[in-house]
Amino acid sequence: MREKILAVLEQVRPALQADGGDVELVNVKDGVVSLKLKGACGHCPMSTMTLKMGIERALREKIPEVKEVLSV
Repeated sequence: MREKILAVLEQVRPALQADGGDVELVNVKDGVVSLKLKGACGHCPMSTMTLKMGIERALREKIPEVKEVLSV
């Protein structure tokens, strides 16, 4: 599942990088994906929305085993 997650992150990464940010996969355990938002995304007030409505939605759409995405 880790490889699938990395592939989806590569698809969303250009949008994050366009705003001066990035994302890093930290851990995957029992369907819970832990990510670290970096750069401008790390302290942006919209980062929670980016994480939940953007990244989590994309991951759950393509990988049904993903239950939740958390920021660490």
